[in-house]
This record gives sequence, structure tokens and C-alpha cells, in this order.
Amino acid sequence: MAVSSHLFLSLPKSTPTASIFLPNSQNSISNLPPNHTKNHLTFNPNSRFQSISLHLVDPLKPKTPSLHRSYYSSPIRSLFTGIVEEMGQIKQLGFAEDGGFEMKISAKTVLSDLKLGDSIAVNGTCLTVTEFDTTASDFMVGLAPETLRKTSLIELEPGSLVNLERSLQPTSRMGGHFVQGHVDGTGEIMSRVPEGDSLWVKIRTLPELLKFIVPKGYIAVDGTSLTVVNVFEEEGCFDFMLVAYTQQNVVIPFKKVGQKVNLEVDIIGKYVERLLRSGFVDSIHTS
Repeated sequence: MAVSSHLFLSLPKSTPTASIFLPNSQNSISNLPPNHTKNHLTFNPNSRFQSISLHLVDPLKPKTPSLHRSYYSSPIRSLFTGIVEEMGQIKQLGFAEDGGFEMKISAKTVLSDLKLGDSIAVNGTCLTVTEFDTTASDFMVGLAPETLRKTSLIELEPGSLVNLERSLQPTSRMGGHFVQGHVDGTGEIMSRVPEGDSLWVKIRTLPELLKFIVPKGYIAVDGTSLTVVNVFEEEGCFDFMLVAYTQQNVVIPFKKVGQKVNLEVDIIGKYVERLLRSGFVDSIHTS
């Protein structure tokens, strides 16, 4: 008999509709405000459906129109290097009273010169700081529904470790490669094989991302700038090697086979494909 996984969801009573995207593992969202109702949802992890919609109707306002929620998002204004500054820890996460999804993260290094509205890459996802407390050593970010759909952040829970990097300043050294913090999709860890004090990690991803991944090219995995070693076209996989120092300072070694990672391919490859598809190169040859 299949074992069901559980998700405890909190929503304001006035919220008419919400869509929750579920991973294939147990997940819980806690920190429920007192005026929220608890709804216990179960799903079969073997089901092919990866999302469900929960419709809540306020009996006192049966014709209330759908509410428009404002979510925090980061415009294309930040750049990262993929060199992780520190590992933070999730303090709490869940739905706020206004219907948005918030995440509080404990950290130290990234708080040193932090301002409201600054961008921080959390596991490679560019997020905007909405609150911070240097005394408590934590900061808050908001996540839009598209961010939850596109990234592996929905699998986080209190206590999870995350890679953190502040956006690049003009005076900073460029230690990795150009990382926008705009996750292209996720990959799945297929294997972890030690070799000496290093670690081989193989990741499987979709063909639409794999086509941009080349041997000796750059890729950001959970926001970490890494060099691809091999690409396995038939398996839909690529691999890379983590040296001892990197293993001690990023979250990838703490993840298990089967868990997801956020992937951002090298932006240069996407620009090249765009130019080729547009016929720009052919127009140069004929001019």
C-alpha cells in the first residue's frame, strides 16, 4: 500500500484560491498565525500530479472576487559570481497574512552592509530582502508563485541549509562567472562518488537545459559557480567535481541522491542560441 505524504497549509479565511506545489517527499509549512485555518492535505507520492488547487470560500462573502496578491520579485538589476559567501539556515517559512510566501533565514556575513530591497542569491535564486535584524542575525525574503514552481526552494524546511551570496558590486573581484540569480530549472542528484578528498556529483536535467551545458563550461548549481566536467547526452546528465574546500562551504554535499538542485546555465549560451535561431548569423553572411 502506498504511503501518503502530508502538507500542513495555513491560509487566511478570506483567501478564495491558492495553488500549492508539492514535492515527492514529506514537507510541512508551519508558523501559522492565530487567525488562520489549518487544512490537512494528503497526496500519493506516486501520483503523476505534482500540484493541487485548494479553493476556500468565505460563507459570509460568497461572491468575493479573487484577491490580487503583491509578491516581492527582483528585477533584472543584480549580478552574482557564484562564489558562495556563507551557508545560512532556514528559521521559518510559510504563507504570510497577505497571502504571500515568506522565508526567514539566519545569517551573519551577508548582513554586514545589508539594506532593505537588496538582492541576495538563496541557493542561486535572486530574492529581495524585505526585513532584516542584525541583532537576531536574520533576514526575510518573499517568494513569488513562479519562484516556487521553478526552483527547489519549495522543498526547504526549518533547519535547512542554503547557499547565500550578496549581489556583485562594481569594486568586487569576479571570482566565478556571470550569474543572474534567475533559475532556469532544477536538476536531480543521480550519484555522489568520492575520489580522494574530492567528490564527483552527477546531475540529471531536462533536454532544454542540457543543450546549454558543455564540458569545461560554467554552470551555477544551487548558486555555486562550477565547471562542468562531462556531459552524458543519452542519460540526460552532466557531472562536476567538488574539491575539499568547496565541500565544506556549500550545501550540495549535504544533499542526498534524488534531491533537487537549482540550475542556471551560462547566459552566453542562451544568447548564442537566440542569435542563431533569429537568422542573425545568416544575415551577416549574405550582407
